[in-house]
Amino acid sequence: MMGSISNIYRLGVKELWSLIREPMMLVLIAWSFTVSIYISATAMPDSLQRASIAIVDEDGTPLSARIASAFYPPHFMPPRMVSLAEVDPGLDAGEFTFVLDIPPGFQRDVLANRSPTIQLNVDATRMSQAFTGSGYIQQIVLGEVNEFVQRYRGSAALPVDLALRARFNPALTQAWFGSLMEIINIVTMLSIILTGAALIREREHGTIEHLLVMPVTPGEIMLSKVWSMGLVVLFATAFSLAFIVQLALQVPIEGSVLLFLLCAALHLFATTSMGIFMATIARSMPQFGLLMILTLLPLEMLSGGMTPRESMPAFARDIMLAAPTTHFVSASQAILYRGAGLDVVWPQFFAIIMIGLIFFIVALTRFRKTISQMA
Repeated sequence: MMGSISNIYRLGVKELWSLIREPMMLVLIAWSFTVSIYISATAMPDSLQRASIAIVDEDGTPLSARIASAFYPPHFMPPRMVSLAEVDPGLDAGEFTFVLDIPPGFQRDVLANRSPTIQLNVDATRMSQAFTGSGYIQQIVLGEVNEFVQRYRGSAALPVDLALRARFNPALTQAWFGSLMEIINIVTMLSIILTGAALIREREHGTIEHLLVMPVTPGEIMLSKVWSMGLVVLFATAFSLAFIVQLALQVPIEGSVLLFLLCAALHLFATTSMGIFMATIARSMPQFGLLMILTLLPLEMLSGGMTPRESMPAFARDIMLAAPTTHFVSASQAILYRGAGLDVVWPQFFAIIMIGLIFFIVALTRFRKTISQMA
């Protein structure tokens, strides 16, 4: 027993030294857990930023001028006044995202209570700006018209007052969500890449044959890769949470970081086993890369991190229960966002352990078969 533990430890140390000799892998790890997380958290703005807008003023009245002056930075760039003939060419050329057409007689119809219509043309290929900006423009136009007519900004009192309280992210800050979800995705991605690449690298360099003549078992070889690569990802995760998420981005962590790291360690056991299994199927790094695409996209998109699982088809929800990322995302969000303890997330922990054991057994069986063919 002690000899087996010693073999696993020494083989794991060998894996760490092999990783240190791979500068591109080290750059990938450093980039993923620092710059990539920071960019993911800050690249998507919390609200509309400097959207280009053009206005066709066919009315030429104080009300139309008031509406045009209501668009200003930081939400919008200073509006460009254009003619009706410039609308389609400008949208086709991508010069502006929104074009507001104020029809002739607009102020007259407003004062006469005739409910006139303003046309808003939107370049919907700029999806995020188009969706958010349309609501902004509607609020601005209605607000300016209401103030012009009633001489004050306000609305009639409603019989019901809706009190909105946003839990866990009161300001609806995108960086709070984006940074933590990026860490969760990177933990899955890098653990599969590192273990799979380690096995393929040994096969390509011929060192796997050296292991076959040593007094080690396939299980010891596999466990050494699991603990060494998992330890690297776990250490990088802790570093990123402390220095990138909490220090640089000022994202508050509600729950226990140690409990999250325990969850990540269990998840790493499953994903590193997946990486070894995929490496036994692929014959080269390009093939492994293609398998990564087919595997990572469903794991990230259907695990509940990007879209709530409740909004997915029943078939997708059921089949993704077999993926460790589904339970990892659920437990991580509960711990980091809502401050949940072990008494809340133990079902997800149990599911990750069971799925990890299944993946490990399947990967070990495939690994033994591969080694026997090489012997």
